[in-house]
Amino acid sequence: MAALGWLPPRRRSATARSVLAGEAAAEAARKTSRQLQLLAEPEAEFPVRGDVRAAAFFDLDNTVMQGAALFHFGRGLYKRKFFQRRELARFAWQQTWFRLAGVEDPEHMQDARESALSIVRGHRVSELMTIGEEIYDEYMADRIWPGTRALAQAHLDAGQKVWLVTAAPVETATIIARRLGLTGALGTVAESVDGVYTGRLVGEPLHGPAKAEAVRALASKEGLDLERCAAYSDSHNDIPMLSLVGHPYAINPDAQLRRYAREREWRLRDYRTGRKAAKVGIPAAAGVGALAGGTAAAVALHRRRR
Repeated sequence: MAALGWLPPRRRSATARSVLAGEAAAEAARKTSRQLQLLAEPEAEFPVRGDVRAAAFFDLDNTVMQGAALFHFGRGLYKRKFFQRRELARFAWQQTWFRLAGVEDPEHMQDARESALSIVRGHRVSELMTIGEEIYDEYMADRIWPGTRALAQAHLDAGQKVWLVTAAPVETATIIARRLGLTGALGTVAESVDGVYTGRLVGEPLHGPAKAEAVRALASKEGLDLERCAAYSDSHNDIPMLSLVGHPYAINPDAQLRRYAREREWRLRDYRTGRKAAKVGIPAAAGVGALAGGTAAAVALHRRRR
């Protein structure tokens, strides 16, 4: 009798467990079904075709183009004997550092701008524009990131305007924008009188917060809704610009921007080859040359010693 009395509770317990298992399975099935429905639903179209109140803003250096436009421009000017070998060595070192570190060093960028301003002082704007076209073909055209170029084209195909936003001279940025079929460019403005460069800037370089102010001003004039706009950059210096729009993208991001973007679930794209190299900021793209390789080794050795 004791054994027989033990059976019903066990059966009831088994039944209860079965009910619990069935309910759990049903709930899991409902969740899975919702997930599958979400996966089956097409993603919302972006960029939205025909949305005339939306536009895209692209940083230039290391976002659209490998390296810094100002350094490539300086290389082209040296070829045309605008300055001496000593200045070229300084441009070369700044460019190597930029590509090794993967970030914009304010002191290097300021030095490069001052060098460029002193070099172009007294030259006509029209002369530098003509030379800029040649320099683009010689040093910049092959350094455009295809992935970023495709992103810009997607906005153009949707009928939206696309602008470069860069600390590079506006003349250089305008040439690059036109060659890529973009709408135009926001860049640093060098003062000129009667079509001749004075060697001074109008205001300050278009860098960091100044980019955000330029985008805000252009959006106001163009009648854009910044919440519907997109911005793309590689540098944490451009967080003010990226934070201004509804669709921020981190492209080939430096370590600080990558961390910031992940915390805020921004979209990331990395078109550099060699993830290990990208993680430490060393470009894997070919063409850095022996100087870059030697410098990279020296930097690594210095870090190990420290």
